[in-house]
Amino acid sequence: MPASTPNPPRIAVLADSDTRWKWGALTAARIAPMEAGSPSGTQVAPVLDGFLLRGRATPTPRQLAEVGVSADSLREVTAVEFLRAMTQVSYDILVLALVGGGVQAVLHGLKRVWEGNADRPVVVTGYVGVVYEKLADGLLLRHGADLVLANSRQDAERFRAVYDGVGADSSSVTEVALPFLGGAPYTGEHDPYTVVFAAQPSVPESRKDRTYLLNRLVQHARLHPEREVLLKLRSKPGEHTTHIEELPYQKLAQRLDLPANFRLVYGNMGEVLDRTDLMVTISSTAALESLHRRIPTVVLSDLGVREALGNHHFVGSGCLASWDQLDAGHRPTPDEEWVSRQGVAADGSYDTAFDPARERIAKLLDLPHSRLRSSGGTPIGGLPPLTPYYTPATAPGYLPGILARHHLGPDGSPLPGAPAHDKDPGPVRQIVRRAARGAYRHGVQRVAPVIRRMGEL
Repeated sequence: MPASTPNPPRIAVLADSDTRWKWGALTAARIAPMEAGSPSGTQVAPVLDGFLLRGRATPTPRQLAEVGVSADSLREVTAVEFLRAMTQVSYDILVLALVGGGVQAVLHGLKRVWEGNADRPVVVTGYVGVVYEKLADGLLLRHGADLVLANSRQDAERFRAVYDGVGADSSSVTEVALPFLGGAPYTGEHDPYTVVFAAQPSVPESRKDRTYLLNRLVQHARLHPEREVLLKLRSKPGEHTTHIEELPYQKLAQRLDLPANFRLVYGNMGEVLDRTDLMVTISSTAALESLHRRIPTVVLSDLGVREALGNHHFVGSGCLASWDQLDAGHRPTPDEEWVSRQGVAADGSYDTAFDPARERIAKLLDLPHSRLRSSGGTPIGGLPPLTPYYTPATAPGYLPGILARHHLGPDGSPLPGAPAHDKDPGPVRQIVRRAARGAYRHGVQRVAPVIRRMGEL
């Protein structure tokens, strides 16, 4: 907001899962402008309003509590309800922490509801973690925001190359870092020595591969009874995160005789890393959090180094290793140049990683407030209209379907029959919603695998 304004900035975050809520809320805190006239560069504590997009991955209260990020207000909305809210409350910054299609739909909806009004928020979007698939698709669906955040120097270069390659404006790409890095640097082994495997909901997918990983983790615990071996889980059965998990490790572990030094744990990843001596994963963003703290980190190669697993992103990191090597005592040494290009900022530069984003937002917010011509013409000054790369003219066979999934028409307006405003759903409606989500999640995690196995008979 303008430097002369003493009020704290007001920021809205729209998220569609627990992990994206964490990214969006923490990003909002880090990109809030600095206090005007402060010689020490004190950051203004923003007023944060959270919106959770209603869908299959809407986080539960337990998941929100585990994230550990609070907001001044938090409510569940549909895309249409959110667009209506954006016409009723004035914000300085809006963070879209959504899957690519959700970002694109909301951008088109916002373009319509803010039409003729240049006094709008700065719109920011980006990625929760490692971008290892659907690079062009995901990026073009995010195009149109004022800032598209890249979590590393490598991502910033790749993002600009994609936008420039299709003739889209790449000036929105802004290099930052993952907003949830931090914590005390690793100083040495704990007692007991603790090995943590960071599980992922959808990588790997098959029962065979997930059972293999669980068995190797349990085997490592048996080979090293003096160690504590933890399986860090993202969600409990029946909950969903960003990706669907058909075969929860909890369910697979019920069939095993687990050793006393093996445990399943939940909770905030930062708190788990506080006691970690060896972080093991397939391709989780937890590896970057661990590397940031200089904790010994391993990206498993047991199932191959493949794009489908996402561990190909770590080629050149020096972190690839197998369980056989770990059982024998191997500890990889990360490549410092690779780590630096990934935005891990283990060299102490993390404190300034968000400066470019804050400076850019401050400049955008300092633009003159919109002033309409006396004739009622176009606004003078202020922020320009949102201009996504995809339009009904450039992607007539793709864009309408994306918008329709969020009950929006090709011009960004609500479709007939779109869910009505539901500011304060009653207890019966809340019970019905919970039951419907429970039925969906039960179908994904229980019924679908059975049908799939029957089809293979």
